[in-house]
Amino acid sequence: MGHLLVVESWVGSMSRLLPRAIREGGHEFTFLTRDLHHYLREAPEGTAHPLLGARHVITADTNDADALLAVAARLHGVLGFDGVLTSCDYYLPTVARLAAHLGLPGPRPEAVADACRKDATRRVLAAAGLPQPRHAVHQDWPELARAAKEIGYPLVVKPVDLCAGMYVRRVDDEAQLADAVRAIDAFPVNARGQERSPLVLLEELLDGPEVSVETVSCGGAVHVVGVTDKSLGGAPAFIETGHMFPADLAPADTEAVRHTAVAALTALGLTDGVVAHTEIRLTADGPRVVEVNPRPAGNRITELVRHVTGVDLAAARVDLALGDTPDLRGADTGLRSAAIGFLVPDRTGTLETLAADGLADVDGVLEVQLAEPGRAVRAAGSNNDYLGHVMAGDPEGLGARKRVEALLAGVRAGLVVR
Repeated sequence: MGHLLVVESWVGSMSRLLPRAIREGGHEFTFLTRDLHHYLREAPEGTAHPLLGARHVITADTNDADALLAVAARLHGVLGFDGVLTSCDYYLPTVARLAAHLGLPGPRPEAVADACRKDATRRVLAAAGLPQPRHAVHQDWPELARAAKEIGYPLVVKPVDLCAGMYVRRVDDEAQLADAVRAIDAFPVNARGQERSPLVLLEELLDGPEVSVETVSCGGAVHVVGVTDKSLGGAPAFIETGHMFPADLAPADTEAVRHTAVAALTALGLTDGVVAHTEIRLTADGPRVVEVNPRPAGNRITELVRHVTGVDLAAARVDLALGDTPDLRGADTGLRSAAIGFLVPDRTGTLETLAADGLADVDGVLEVQLAEPGRAVRAAGSNNDYLGHVMAGDPEGLGARKRVEALLAGVRAGLVVR
């Protein structure tokens, strides 16, 4: 039995998948957080959040990485940890540093830090000669405006250190660019209270569909578990409206994106101790890396993979944190594809009704989670603004997405926001 130190977490599905994977693996964990109320707010009334069912729950300033090294070392001396992990992007670099400081398994801290900064990722991939969108990184407006003209409109504006598509926008001219930059500048602290970089990333707008490659890096090799098909909407934002696993691609395209993801992870040095989620655009000129995430995929993609292949990427993340080799053999689950569709609001107001009666009992439905009437709604600007989701599987082939889209169409028909 291993004892894991879990440092913070997202409060979405992975905050439940990781404790489950730890428990089912026969292990236990200590949870370290700076704000217990952040997790108490996310638990259903009368229940405890799974993370708060840890063997120990300890508060410390997890945003002070240097001081946290000393705190973790003292805890390690008393409690004896066998591994350290997190599911929250904002703490991945800190956890990598902690693992190295405590002599526990984990990827190189420098590699994780580079993957968690979009500007650093671009720099590393460029040095490795990997095809990328044309891009520029600046802080001040004159340089940004000049670089935008050089790249050419339309283009994509991104903060270098935020997640879930926050403040990522398509801009078609200089006025829209100025609005997007002001919006980023007005958000100087992320959702976990950490100061943000003032740098802004400009990128060429890529054509073609977007996919993600789910991988496990172990023993110096990157193992591809599969490719996920992604749907985007909400322009000018880039909101993930749904996913299907596996992606419905031509064999040559599947091989190309697999190769691109492995090359990107290798260039970044993420070839050991990492479950990764690499997003790629299949452009007319070939695959281009959108971003590399050194953690299991969110937005329920991890569960889509498990439903189809039997491979549990949350359990693989736990195994890697303990220095063990994950079991990636999978199993015949009876499904050939699984998909999820998100209910994305396009207006601001209060949710009055949703047409969802009996949805969970429909053949092939795997999950239904929808907001309750009375909830405040805002027009979606990122992946944080969903009103719920529907997940379904197909035992025959790649029809799961069509099933989900048909089911969500019925839900949207009864959606009332006032």
